[in-house]
Amino acid sequence: MKKYFFVVLMLTTIQLNAQQFGLSFSYFLPKHGEFSTPISPFSIRGIGLEFNKFLSVESGASLYRMTGLNVSGLPFESKSPIAGPNFTLFIPAELVFSLKGKGAAFSLKGGGFAYHGFFQKLNTGNLDRAIRTFENWKVANSDFSFSTKPGIGWMTGVELTFDVTRQWGLSLEVNYLAGSSPFRLDGNYSGVDQSDLFQNKQVTYSHSKIDLTGLEVSLGIMMLGR
Repeated sequence: MKKYFFVVLMLTTIQLNAQQFGLSFSYFLPKHGEFSTPISPFSIRGIGLEFNKFLSVESGASLYRMTGLNVSGLPFESKSPIAGPNFTLFIPAELVFSLKGKGAAFSLKGGGFAYHGFFQKLNTGNLDRAIRTFENWKVANSDFSFSTKPGIGWMTGVELTFDVTRQWGLSLEVNYLAGSSPFRLDGNYSGVDQSDLFQNKQVTYSHSKIDLTGLEVSLGIMMLGR
């Protein structure tokens, strides 16, 4: 409960400062996953500190409703998501190089991020199909438990902003994300092979990870304060 209280408190604090920095709507298109959206209004980005007119650092937070994400580090591959749905708190930290003109700016961004998924679920249907293909069985059924930890990754992207009035502007941002978090699986699976023999295996996948790789697209409203 303390962990979730901290998340809510942090998001509430960021929300109170939204008018000073900006409010964005971010969408994540994961590799081998399903399209995911933020929980409005908990997607606040562009909180930063300028060193000069070219360089700055930015952060923020997005709370995503992840429909499904891929899991790597397994002895088999799945083109369909194995983890999810869940809620994922995403916090970036980026170094930004900007070229600014009259009423517009173009920025190159790069840095890292931390994230954590909670209220996590396992897509056993997609997992069973991946195991059946891997074992070349006629039927496969699994029974797994899992444990998760926070993850980290790197990101790079571009942003185009333009002023609409002296008080506010619009931003369009595209980022490529590549990260992972531990997702240990323990359990067993059973099934029927091609010779109609029943099989049962007890396994532990201690090096499996949730794969947070894909494109993030954000549309934001920036408060200029002029």
